[in-house]
Amino acid sequence: MTVQQAMPSTVNDDSHSLGSPRAEALLAAARAMGPVLRERAAQCRAERKVPAETIADFQAAGFFKILQPEQWGGYAMDPQVFYTVGLEVAKHCTSSAWVLGVVAVHNWQLALFDDQAAQDVWGDDPTVLISSSYAPVGKLTLVEGGFRLSGRWSFSSGSEHCQWAFLGAVVPTPEAPFDMANYRTFLVPISDYKIVDNWDVVGLQGTGSHDIVVEDVFVPEHRTHRVIDAFFCENPGNKVNDAPLFKLPFMQVFVRAVCNATLGCLEGSLEDYIEVAQTRRVGPTLMKDDPVARRLAAEVKTSIEEMRRTMISNFDAMMALARAGQPIPVEDRVRYRYDSAVVADRCLELSSRMLKAAGSGGIRTGSPLLHRHLDILASQAHVANHSLPFAANMGGVLFGAENADMAI
Repeated sequence: MTVQQAMPSTVNDDSHSLGSPRAEALLAAARAMGPVLRERAAQCRAERKVPAETIADFQAAGFFKILQPEQWGGYAMDPQVFYTVGLEVAKHCTSSAWVLGVVAVHNWQLALFDDQAAQDVWGDDPTVLISSSYAPVGKLTLVEGGFRLSGRWSFSSGSEHCQWAFLGAVVPTPEAPFDMANYRTFLVPISDYKIVDNWDVVGLQGTGSHDIVVEDVFVPEHRTHRVIDAFFCENPGNKVNDAPLFKLPFMQVFVRAVCNATLGCLEGSLEDYIEVAQTRRVGPTLMKDDPVARRLAAEVKTSIEEMRRTMISNFDAMMALARAGQPIPVEDRVRYRYDSAVVADRCLELSSRMLKAAGSGGIRTGSPLLHRHLDILASQAHVANHSLPFAANMGGVLFGAENADMAI
């Protein structure tokens, strides 16, 4: 079963914001995919990758274009649009939403590289996709014009659907062999790396987050992106891509890609919990009439809406400053970073309570609540969702210390 293209071929609207006609069309496309995504969810888990048909549906609907520069046929819309679409997708298939999030956000990061990098990737086909693994595990040798890169990176979600990869490494210097201030993202074509099929996990099985192996390949300087440029929002690509969207801090945009699917998954869990409550009995009472079950549903719903509003309001504030040509205060970036990291923690706690309230039926192998719970659990493993370091940094800033994290 395939989804027909839900986006109009042309949208006569100059607005890039949530609520614009184009944004509403994208959301309508995501809602229309819901039944098909649910139908394919078991296949996605069993095959350990998002079905090719789903990637094609995302392409046809324009989802990969949402953050892509307009010069490459993209829409260059506000992050609020992209992540609201992702929330809708995640209600139906968490793995599909996870891959959409982390792969499509790379179309935004590529705009931060020297423009020649985009020419290399999209010169023949602007629909080409990029996977990633940002862990700073690459081994580098400096050579004329660039670097020789080797290494093995784990957790490259959606890699089987991509033709390029972003890979992380720290450029060594005589004074500092490993200083994260010298971290860079390296852009490598699939001809220069091997995908090692080793994704065997209990949750997010469909993300296909396999290992990437590189053995002594040349990466030209223009296919690298420095973390310090990302931190100060002064990127080589801004010479060409100067819209406010591309003036945001890299990590503020990226990290939402690894918690957003978790939040959408929790919303899907609430829908399943409500369905269970219609027929399950708590003693002599139907669960839907039980005050404790009702209170939990209300708490989960309120928490979902609060986390959604926080995401949107944070991006609203950042985009307003970017449009005004003003820097985003570091103390606000520290808070926004924590707001993102804590989402997975909150979702796991609420999912656990709903799973427990659903009783013994909730732990059966085919239980939708259990599948979603394991997806939420797996999402906590991503380093960007480890909230304690970001809480400590935020607390330190509140106590008067300097920010200690460039990943904000």
